[in-house]
Amino acid sequence: MSLYKDAGVDIDAGNEAVNRMKPHVKKTWRKEVLTDLGSFGALFQLDLKKFHEPVLVSGTDGVGTKLKVAFALDKHDTIGIDAVAMCVNDIVVQGAEPLFFLDYLACGRLEPGKVEQIIKGIADGCAMSGCALIGGETAEMPGMYAEGEYDIAGFSVGAVNKSEIIDGSKVQAGDVIIGLASSGVHSNGLSLVRKVISDNQIPFDQEFNGKTIGEEILTPTKLYVKSVLAVKEQFALHAAAHITGGGFYENIPRVFSDAYKAVIELGAWEIPKIFSFLEEKGQIPKREMFRTFNMGIGMLLVVPAEQADAVMQLATEHGETAYRIGHIEARNAEEPGVVIRGIE
Repeated sequence: MSLYKDAGVDIDAGNEAVNRMKPHVKKTWRKEVLTDLGSFGALFQLDLKKFHEPVLVSGTDGVGTKLKVAFALDKHDTIGIDAVAMCVNDIVVQGAEPLFFLDYLACGRLEPGKVEQIIKGIADGCAMSGCALIGGETAEMPGMYAEGEYDIAGFSVGAVNKSEIIDGSKVQAGDVIIGLASSGVHSNGLSLVRKVISDNQIPFDQEFNGKTIGEEILTPTKLYVKSVLAVKEQFALHAAAHITGGGFYENIPRVFSDAYKAVIELGAWEIPKIFSFLEEKGQIPKREMFRTFNMGIGMLLVVPAEQADAVMQLATEHGETAYRIGHIEARNAEEPGVVIRGIE
């Protein structure tokens, strides 16, 4: 008899979950990882030959209410990819190579099989971005979460040589803005997505674009790490922006000075059907769509005009769908940092 188990915490289930995690976690490890699973702290030795003037870049994020869709579909093997992507896509825009990742998973009752699916997703995301999953926490907290529900968050650390930091200081008028296609909604605006679905009484198993609407929404966030780092290595990447919460209007001005504005040409790329569906069903104004969602562009690259075609070609070779979606202009004090022609 275990009083702790009677209180809702199953240590044996926790040990089983850890054993199930191990093969998924170890496939992500880089040569710099010095500790095995189970240590109190994870050791990572920075390669000072590669990073001779190292600056560490960190980021943390969660998945938000996209988890509610995973609960509804009882599908948990990709939500971890979202957790990784939300962190590593943020730090790569500053030129940093993601080095390692830590996760935090909390639930009311620990189910080893479900935990394994979640951690497998995290490991898959780390492997796809070259980032080592070196540790984390799985917390069983009875009474804190509804039956079958959990929360997940992540934390990533990357490194960049100080002289190679992308801080937007090289952005100038005439630069071209290249957009890399998203895989769908990603992990932002899900509260509005769910409201539209609920208000219109749309079941998650309704057919949509060759799959169900639930599957469409649950499609994991795209990882842009390897393609962005490849562009940085070969070309003059003046700025990059991860299009997350706040959409175009809030994220793009974050990556260059107030002396400039981004001019985006509506119609320069194919907007996925899911956004048109949400806009129509929710009667959402176009401007709000672009302030809430990525609208089919998950990452922006700002490059010199003479390099734009070559950058698009390289991005395509790395599996991206790339569009020339706009350019940089000088900005007056009264002007916004983003102008979308076709809306304004």
